[in-house]
Amino acid sequence: MSAEEHYSVCQFFPDGSYEYTRRYVSLPEAVEAFRHYTRCVTARMGVTERVIITDGGDCIVAEWTFKDGLVFPKESVH
Repeated sequence: MSAEEHYSVCQFFPDGSYEYTRRYVSLPEAVEAFRHYTRCVTARMGVTERVIITDGGDCIVAEWTFKDGLVFPKESVH
């Protein structure tokens, strides 16, 4: 896998802290983790405020927020 084919998933918390839950994984693994962290109890309660997937170039390819749900891309992530 080249650097462009690696993805990372990061979750953010209301106190400004964050945690990478996956680093340098395939897109299917990143999407699976993204789905988990946007649907789990902590996300539904607002303990997790934001979740993103970034690509090897550190560009956001998916973003979810507690207040708005999936904000990028506009269509659901497959």
